This record gives sequence, C-alpha cells and structure tokens, in this order.
Amino acid sequence: MNRPVPDRAPVLYAISATCVAIGVLLWVRGRDIPPPRRYADYLAADSYTPSAWRVWSQAVPQERLGWYLVAAGLVLAVATRLFSARRD
Repeated sequence: MNRPVPDRAPVLYAISATCVAIGVLLWVRGRDIPPPRRYADYLAADSYTPSAWRVWSQAVPQERLGWYLVAAGLVLAVATRLFSARRD
C-alpha cells in the first residue's frame, strides 16, 4: 500500500520566513543607530534603549549574523522551490 508523500514545502517556507525575519531583526539591532535627540523622536523610537546582551559570539557581530540568517532563509526558499517544482 503506497501512501502519498507529504508535502513539506509549507514547513520549509515557514522556516525560511522565520530565518529571514530573525535575520532582519538582528541586522536592525546590530546597527549602531544614535539615540534620538528630540522628545518626538523618543515617541517614534518607543524609548530606545541599547542592550549590551549579545546574541552570538564576539567574533561575529549581530549585523553580520543577521545577514547570514537572511541569506540562509533565501537559499532555503529557493532550494525548496526548485525541489518542489522538480518533484511535481
């Protein structure tokens, strides 16, 4: 009895989107943005407070780790698209 092969493409696309979203957040967090100077800017930035907490090691800055995650997410999405199209 042959069962149909489950379609894993939606799961892989979700993983890809998660990698890209976390990568963009790390990239934004890793950028050195000066704190706002006017009160209206504080409202827009939602009380910007820089954090000393590191997500990764000191050897890889958060900005670069963010780019790595964005690239990994895009590669995973393209690979999923190619393999799912090839399987059909």
